[in-house]
Amino acid sequence: MELSCYVHQYAWGKVGHQSEVALLKKDADPSFIISDNCPYAELWMGTHPSGPSLLKDSGEKLEEWIKSNPETLGSKVREAFGDQLPYLFKVLSVQKALSIQAHPSKAHAEELHKKHPNLYKDPNHKPEIAIALTPFEALCGFRPAAEIKNFLENIVELRILVGQEVASQLMNSDETGLQKALKDCFSALMTCPDDRVLTQTNAFIARLSNLDEDSRERDCASLFERLHSQFPGDVGCFVIYFLNYLKLSPGEAIYLGPNEPHAYIYGDCVECMSCSDNVVRAGLTPKHRDVATLCEMLNYVCGAERKFSSTKKEDAHTTLFAPPIKDFAVAKIDVPGGCKNYKILPRSSASICIVIQGQFEIDSVSHKRGSVIFLPAGQSLVISNSEQQSLLIFQAFSNV
Repeated sequence: MELSCYVHQYAWGKVGHQSEVALLKKDADPSFIISDNCPYAELWMGTHPSGPSLLKDSGEKLEEWIKSNPETLGSKVREAFGDQLPYLFKVLSVQKALSIQAHPSKAHAEELHKKHPNLYKDPNHKPEIAIALTPFEALCGFRPAAEIKNFLENIVELRILVGQEVASQLMNSDETGLQKALKDCFSALMTCPDDRVLTQTNAFIARLSNLDEDSRERDCASLFERLHSQFPGDVGCFVIYFLNYLKLSPGEAIYLGPNEPHAYIYGDCVECMSCSDNVVRAGLTPKHRDVATLCEMLNYVCGAERKFSSTKKEDAHTTLFAPPIKDFAVAKIDVPGGCKNYKILPRSSASICIVIQGQFEIDSVSHKRGSVIFLPAGQSLVISNSEQQSLLIFQAFSNV
């Protein structure tokens, strides 16, 4: 069944025809009008009530159809999650940085939802994986301790914001005291008074403009200036000195488990997560900030780049991205031009497929770029790519 999917126009999205989200929606639905003055941030594929997918032929909500046909989810999904789709599939087009954020564990999500249902609107956790469609920039996880210490040593404005005593404790810490010192230092930064942040930001911006190229590169000047242009005077600009700055090539991925600090910076990706919208934010955002909760919940483990490397070639054309959870996995299906009768692997879970590039036919019905298809558990597709260009499909399903 082909789906009609919801577009969110968050302010951080790419604008007009620059947005992959808008272009995919337009390719699937020619009646969709793209405004070159509006951002198009996220295409949602699934049953989440904030952006439910509809059956294209009938207009019925996918969630309601699944309730009437629960066997299509697959027995393993129903056993693990009940009669509901356990994941939410998305395409993102990021122009401005998303917030400094993390997602709660399942138990923490239940607690936050109970205490603040207006802010945390469901009791579910939200681990997620992002797979780059274009060159993609993100912050993810705490940097190696040596890098953070070097930034504290070289950037006087950063030391002033966290406080000399707290900075010294981190700079002189050994392995046994590192996590506590890092938590104290990061918390001091995020709770620094706004007027002090603004004063030190302005001083740092002025000083960066006078540095030589080597010093600018050492201090990540271009990234800081870019974030400052988007969120002037925001404390989140200084978070780049604590978190890894990643550049993903198309096809590379990052996985974000509970309590992992992160922020997307720029680019287009497909993203899959548990069916939740729980986000704890603390910077680079006009939305509600829950700084105390974020600082308390984070995983204060230092390490190098956090690119997701546990991929598996399932056959000649399918690469599996399977995080260590049951909620979801994603397959990247790349069928070269001229390949006939390729069988997409059947899954034990209901799945959702989106065509990113190319087109194919099933029973004389053409499925082109932007088409989103719901497949019941155990069902496969046999497709032929008669075009010259490759056919690129991403498929989300439960990892049961």
